[in-house]
Amino acid sequence: MMRFDYQSHCYLPLRRETVAGLFLLLFPVLLPCLFTPFTHASPSTFSNALLKLMPTWEAGTFVLEWNVPKPRHLSLLRSALDRESSNGEQSDLWAPLADQGWRPFLESVNSPSLPQKSEGYLQVFLDGGLNQQRMGICDAVAVAKILNATLVIPHLEVNPVWQDSSSFMDIFDVDHFINVLKDDVSIVKELPDEFSWSTREYYATAIRATRIKRAPVHASVNWYLEYVLPVLQSYGIAAISPFSHRLSFDNLPSEIQQLRCKVNFKALAFVPHIRALGDAIVHRLRYPPGESEAVSSNYLRETTDRYEKQKPQKFVVLHLRFDKDMAAHSACDFGGGKAEKLALAKYRQTIWGGRVLNSQFTDEELRSQGRCPLTPEEIGLLLAALGFDNSTRLYLASHKVYGGEARISTLRKLFPLMENKKSLASSEERFRIKGKASLLAAVDYYAGMHSDIFVSASPGNMHNALVGHRTFENKKTIRPNMALLGQLFLNKNITWSEFRQAVAEGHQNRLGQLSVLSSVLTVVFLSRIGLLASNLLRILLSIDRGVEYTFEILHSRWQHYAVVLRLEEERTFVGNIVMDTAEHERCFACSCR
Repeated sequence: MMRFDYQSHCYLPLRRETVAGLFLLLFPVLLPCLFTPFTHASPSTFSNALLKLMPTWEAGTFVLEWNVPKPRHLSLLRSALDRESSNGEQSDLWAPLADQGWRPFLESVNSPSLPQKSEGYLQVFLDGGLNQQRMGICDAVAVAKILNATLVIPHLEVNPVWQDSSSFMDIFDVDHFINVLKDDVSIVKELPDEFSWSTREYYATAIRATRIKRAPVHASVNWYLEYVLPVLQSYGIAAISPFSHRLSFDNLPSEIQQLRCKVNFKALAFVPHIRALGDAIVHRLRYPPGESEAVSSNYLRETTDRYEKQKPQKFVVLHLRFDKDMAAHSACDFGGGKAEKLALAKYRQTIWGGRVLNSQFTDEELRSQGRCPLTPEEIGLLLAALGFDNSTRLYLASHKVYGGEARISTLRKLFPLMENKKSLASSEERFRIKGKASLLAAVDYYAGMHSDIFVSASPGNMHNALVGHRTFENKKTIRPNMALLGQLFLNKNITWSEFRQAVAEGHQNRLGQLSVLSSVLTVVFLSRIGLLASNLLRILLSIDRGVEYTFEILHSRWQHYAVVLRLEEERTFVGNIVMDTAEHERCFACSCR
């Protein structure tokens, strides 16, 4: 780690550093033209250079966290920049998934009607980011159904990483949510006056009889009936905190699973201003303005008539989760030099106290098992190898990229038509979501659901949620083969033609297709190969006679299982189950044919 030591007794050096610091801060103000982007989609040359050189201040010391990363796969990059794609190849790339006969199936024919009398009010407190909270909302509705409770609109905790205090009503259309579920669960926006004392602050000050604090991860239906129902019946209210991943996916009635799907894919709609901004961004990707046109707040209204007869363009949404949290937790080497390694190691120690399994292994071991998130350069090479050329319109869905523009520059060279929220929407349009991580993620989620193709550079909650949702709607979704790519990128002698062939073959069945095995009954025990050989992950799913299971393992930091369940009555449910080896987090989608 490069350090510029601060010593209080050295007056003159301190004065020089102070003057230099003030100059750096005032330089953009004095000469703003130098920091104006040449185009609305690209950062300015001088601001990029300044960001690369600017250190951070820690405890009286300047710290340069990372060196400007150079391309790590230069030979592949040169070939990718010179690539050409045939019209036939492009046509296959953008072709939608074939209709496999799957149709949404959200209404249960066996679901009991809503009882007239509720057992009491159920409160839940959800932590995590937007998509983890989304899964928690699905679970909360399911638990309320199990207990015959009246659900209070879930409370969203402030995440320590994202620092967003947005409430449920700031993100989701609460009236739509209540209306869609009115025949399934009783839901209220707030507690009646007699229970107004039941607040987050009330439960933070002392042990309370109405708070369930130790709900186990993936608790069963029986657990809720045994431990939560008596609290409801005794006090008329029960508050569960924490409530992330607190309901099992196994041995649940089919109507409860379907209710979860109904919540996720029908009841949870974003608030109107999020949908409006999302629609504007999607429209501008479909009908891009001319090079001389700037994006204004009334751009959509001005150009709707003009582009009415223009052929809409296709676009890819790339979810690039490459923040400091992800980079540090992976324990991988991303080419930022010794300074970056030390900075990430320090962050890892601060946040997790060194309790990170990956840190026990070398970078080569991690990459060969697909446990390293793809860098912007690597995801760019993957897309290029799949056949996307430099005319591809790419929407970058991400919060903060560790390393900033310097890290993204290689991806931008491969795909110069790369856009994001800032390049497609004016500051006035983005005013209501500025600085709010959950609302920013909601806009990206909306764009991801309306894209022709979605791809994620690394697994995580956004990846899980969108893969499940797009699978439900039969939309093309590229799921990178992390283990294959890790091994390919370790091979420094691989040629571009060899790389392209291996990528194409390794992703033939990773575009969102579903498959069904012909076996009548399968019980599968799965374990992580290599890195977790000493700590086997063993999974046994309880299944009924006549049910078929198809599993596909994605080798990455998370394990993903795409599951197809086919019942003898020819009613088929599709579940996209996502499991973390440490926390056993899962999400799902439901369909039938």
